[in-house]
Amino acid sequence: MKKRQHQALQIALDGPAGAGKSTVAKIVANRLQLFYVDTGAMYRAIAYKALKKGASMDDEATVSQIAKRTEVVLDHSEARRIWCDGEDVTQEIRCPEVSRAVPVVAAYPKIRERLVELQRMEAKRGGVVMDGRDIGTHVLPEADLKIFLTATPEERAKRRWIELKKAGKDISFQEVAQDMIQRDRVDTEREVSPLKPAKDAIILDTTGLSVEELVAKILVLAEEVIKDDTI
Repeated sequence: MKKRQHQALQIALDGPAGAGKSTVAKIVANRLQLFYVDTGAMYRAIAYKALKKGASMDDEATVSQIAKRTEVVLDHSEARRIWCDGEDVTQEIRCPEVSRAVPVVAAYPKIRERLVELQRMEAKRGGVVMDGRDIGTHVLPEADLKIFLTATPEERAKRRWIELKKAGKDISFQEVAQDMIQRDRVDTEREVSPLKPAKDAIILDTTGLSVEELVAKILVLAEEVIKDDTI
């Protein structure tokens, strides 16, 4: 596949925590030579900064002001580092404390407004695979391909627990499962850009699928979009 055929291709990849969005999106972006944008990491960076400053997550005004003054930079190299005001926070933003705080932070309208603007600017750089919870419905509503990933709650909690254990986090499976239930509730019930599939999204259940199997499915769908554009 030649890069010039899909240099402006936009793929929106949405779904709940643990559905496999980030893992799959990175691989798909690499295979198609597109930029990868992890929007969840951007919200995590803001939550991390607010926690570091000792702000209460319930203090919307203070957290929103922190977000307004915070610079979040995504590294598009293979390292895929996340920088928050010049600090590499790639590992720090994946801790359980940030995971618990980020749903609250992500529900604040002013924070979403600021980060959505940054996300759309990233998309203007060229072809992109962007993952999150409102990409197909709000951030990139005109994306060429919209996919909504899902999986059983048990499967998603298991994936996140294994991920945290590999990162050296001492946390029980039950704690991860409870955090995920809470995150799902907040994401689906928030007033601003709630988690839901776009009307024209293709829903893929990732339960029982390997990463390569899921990547293969998405690449086939992308090929179909590229083929339709060239006819």
